[in-house]
Amino acid sequence: MTKLAEQRNRTDLKAAARDNLWLHFSPHPQTNDELPMIVRGEGAYIYDDKGRKYLDGLAGLFTVQVGHGRTELADVMARQGSELAFFPLWSFANKPATELAERLAQLAPQGLNKVFFTNSGSESVESAWKLAKQYFRLTGRPQKHKVISRSTAYHGTTHGALSITGIADLKVDFEPLVPSTHRVPNTNFYRAAQHPNDPAAYGLWAANEIEATILAEGPETIAAVFLEPVQNAGGCFPPPPGYFQRVREICDQYDVLLVSDEVICAFGRLGTYFGAEKFNYVPDIITCAKGLTSGYVPMGAMISSDRLFEPFAKGDSFFKHGYTFGGHPVAAAVALANLDIFGREGLNQHVLGNEDAFRNTLEKLLDLPVVGDVRGSGYFYGIELVKDKATRETFTPEESHRILKTFLSKELFENGLYCRADDRGDPVILLSPPLIVGQSEFDEMEQILRHTLTAAEALL
Repeated sequence: MTKLAEQRNRTDLKAAARDNLWLHFSPHPQTNDELPMIVRGEGAYIYDDKGRKYLDGLAGLFTVQVGHGRTELADVMARQGSELAFFPLWSFANKPATELAERLAQLAPQGLNKVFFTNSGSESVESAWKLAKQYFRLTGRPQKHKVISRSTAYHGTTHGALSITGIADLKVDFEPLVPSTHRVPNTNFYRAAQHPNDPAAYGLWAANEIEATILAEGPETIAAVFLEPVQNAGGCFPPPPGYFQRVREICDQYDVLLVSDEVICAFGRLGTYFGAEKFNYVPDIITCAKGLTSGYVPMGAMISSDRLFEPFAKGDSFFKHGYTFGGHPVAAAVALANLDIFGREGLNQHVLGNEDAFRNTLEKLLDLPVVGDVRGSGYFYGIELVKDKATRETFTPEESHRILKTFLSKELFENGLYCRADDRGDPVILLSPPLIVGQSEFDEMEQILRHTLTAAEALL
């Protein structure tokens, strides 16, 4: 194929993307040149149709834990697809899904042994709320149906998951949503008005706000609390010391289910298979997806405690919920192979051994006037941008949009780094690279960020 023909094919494909492809969470491109076309991935890097190379600083979307281009995972797809490409879990089992359920039960915290497969994080969250409702109905407490989540937290896009989400701008176009959801403060210690110099006291305050909401609504009406180990939306908020231990006490006291939403934080993102392990708490339900297969095929799961399964283990009761592709044999086979890579290459240990180096490298950026805070855990960090470092003054929504969306998103990518400039709350840059990276990639991220953020200061 001549270079002219290659260029023509590339132009035709971009025109098709513009005319036929409906993008997710994105404005529609007005010209072909506005839409990057990613064609290949290898290790921690992705490549566009022009042959340009970019460091994947977001693991696709907090997803590609083992890196791009793992041919062994593609080979697993082919083998399983030729043996059993599909069969539903409706009254039947398949071998890969069964083996994966057993593996996840072994990896999950003590007592979480029941695995319900989904196709995405939103579906996992949706399933958890439905399970909580039906569980309390079957145990004689149908009035326990309300849920609590945190301010600015993102839990998914389906109607139930979106209702639990705490980002108003994402919800307004789809209202009315599912009622009976309530918001409590998140753990943004950088902007703490209460106990600003004492993380443990701040964590206790934030946890007690959950208790206050339970009491205000009536404990007899609250079914569950949905919390991420490290909250993504709003700016990557780790939990203060003791926070989850106090939340666990509160949930036990009022018979409220604790749902650990680990769609991002599971499977090595924090250096453990599950974020609950990193922060030493045992939830009643874990919701997960993304890193379960490293994104090579779609798959999610809701992992439930044995206690919640008990009403469904007797008589004619069953969970009135399911998905055509839940527990898909090809996806399950890939997940098993993905977890094999974790064990063989020691990816969790790699993250734990390098998380301090990652943090230290990013904290070099604190010498820039526009960088106010660096926070996170494992291989998951947020860099908050500020107008005034001394006062922590943030940007107006208009300024934030101009800096993040109009300039930084495009300029960081142009300079060779794919990451996320997020304005769902105070403006942050989110970094969540594949778990295989090390100091050389940390340095590359820091240098690109430094160059681009320095250029952004001219817009202030």
